[in-house]
Amino acid sequence: MRLIAPAAAILLAGLTPHFAAAQTTVIERDRPDVVVDRPATESKTVVRRDDGDGCSSKTVTKTNELGDRKTVHKESCD
Repeated sequence: MRLIAPAAAILLAGLTPHFAAAQTTVIERDRPDVVVDRPATESKTVVRRDDGDGCSSKTVTKTNELGDRKTVHKESCD
């Protein structure tokens, strides 16, 4: 009987919910927003041509900071 009472107390203590154990900490920092101006790293050239026969074309050339160049040409006729 002496061993049953402490065992029952330990069992009941383990089954009861521990509401005070869960805590949330929120840290707020008050600092101004920082805007960083970066130089343009990409150049872009657009050339548009309109022919007299109803066709037009557009050429876009982009160059990135590494010197890689990409050109896209698009034509449309009505």
